[in-house]
Amino acid sequence: MKKQLNYTKIILETLVLTAAVAIIAAAVYFFLVPSHTSVSSISGLGIVLSNFVPLPLSVITMILNIVLLIIGFFTCGKEFGVKTVYTSIMLPVFLGLFEIFFPNFESFTNSQELDVICYILVGSVGLSILFDRNASSGGLDIVAKIMNKYLHMELGKAMSLSGMCVALSAALVYDKKTVVLSILGTYFNGIVLDHFIFDHNVKRRVCIITPKEKELREFIIHELHSGATIYEAYGAYNMEKHNEIITIVDKNEYQKLMNFINKLDPKAFITVYNVSDMRYQPKI
Repeated sequence: MKKQLNYTKIILETLVLTAAVAIIAAAVYFFLVPSHTSVSSISGLGIVLSNFVPLPLSVITMILNIVLLIIGFFTCGKEFGVKTVYTSIMLPVFLGLFEIFFPNFESFTNSQELDVICYILVGSVGLSILFDRNASSGGLDIVAKIMNKYLHMELGKAMSLSGMCVALSAALVYDKKTVVLSILGTYFNGIVLDHFIFDHNVKRRVCIITPKEKELREFIIHELHSGATIYEAYGAYNMEKHNEIITIVDKNEYQKLMNFINKLDPKAFITVYNVSDMRYQPKI
């Protein structure tokens, strides 16, 4: 039974990774390639190199991915490496299929600017799914993951920084407008990617002061199945002592918590902060 569950989990994980890679490949082929820009991806560098190397884009992408994949396998762990091996193989496979079924494809939008915008929006969806599953599509995603792990940079910023070199490479082949679009596209791609990632993972730190402390504490522990911390706080005006309850909740829990507080004590004093990273540092 346990093996069956493991196989089911592996199959579902593979399907999710495959779908994410298909989204990224479609964004590259149908939007990035027609725009002739190099927006924060190894495929963008492949587009530039295809003007100098007599190889299809899918082959160039595969070669570049293999080099970075070896680096990523040893720096980001076995799970990340294995998943990225699979996605790195599937990306050029999907690009190759698109080349076969949609040869000489030009553009859906007939606008270089709209192609860049569509690539950012569509591609970021696929990338955020992969990063959430501790994987990547290979290439510059591996560089961004390494920077995120060792330099603690947000993934979007890491993608933008690593992608700027690729974006600037467009100057070797294309006009000034294309170079500017590549740079702007790389920058905004990082912003949109961070939005998709952190909007999914963001939690809220809620601080509440209410005389009905016991009821609130029991709701957090027994209904939300979350933890809480209680601090003593003093009002600066008359130095009255109050207990402040602090808890960290996700979006669904936050909505339930707010609904409960509105019914329990509409006059409760509440402050809310967004939390995107939580770490536990064990004592040595």
